[in-house]
Amino acid sequence: MSKNSLLISRLQNGDEEAYASLVDAYHHKLCVYASNLINDGLSAEDIVQTVFINLWKRRKKLTIKVSLESFLYKAVYYEFINQYRKKMTALKVEKRYYHHLEAVIEDYDEAKIENAMKMVFATIQYLPPRCKEVFILSKKNGLSNIEIAEHLNISIKTVESQISKAFKVLREKLDKKISPFLFLLFSPGYPVALISKSSPN
Repeated sequence: MSKNSLLISRLQNGDEEAYASLVDAYHHKLCVYASNLINDGLSAEDIVQTVFINLWKRRKKLTIKVSLESFLYKAVYYEFINQYRKKMTALKVEKRYYHHLEAVIEDYDEAKIENAMKMVFATIQYLPPRCKEVFILSKKNGLSNIEIAEHLNISIKTVESQISKAFKVLREKLDKKISPFLFLLFSPGYPVALISKSSPN
């Protein structure tokens, strides 16, 4: 049995030492490769972590006809494409919300904006328990989807689904003039500390 086949077999059998060895051997190389694709160090690490997590989760069904190295590089590339597509979809949504937000802020003074934020955070309390937990970990505590998945022992897809569900519920429950504040408060560039400060204990 070749070294490549042996390592795959060990992974399929849940050998954590084999998995740790694989991560040690390829994590840095894959991050460099991902950085060249996306030109963003943090996003590159996120892509590589996702690839390794998915590899471990699907280890029992692992079928690799090429070398593990080739497999990992291809997996990183496909994950980059997947995240790029999601980002493009998100940008379309962002443009729409920026338009609404500009119109809302023009009509709101500081007191009204603060009141709108309070209404947003009050509405969050009515989300389904799991949905609320995931949403707060993501948007208030600033955890990444991977960190939330590991913390709650759920899949990354479940995390993404719960966050999407939370936004959908909040938009439905909030007044149309207030819902754009969801984007203001929970956009990637909005300071987490300010969200924590604004939200009720």
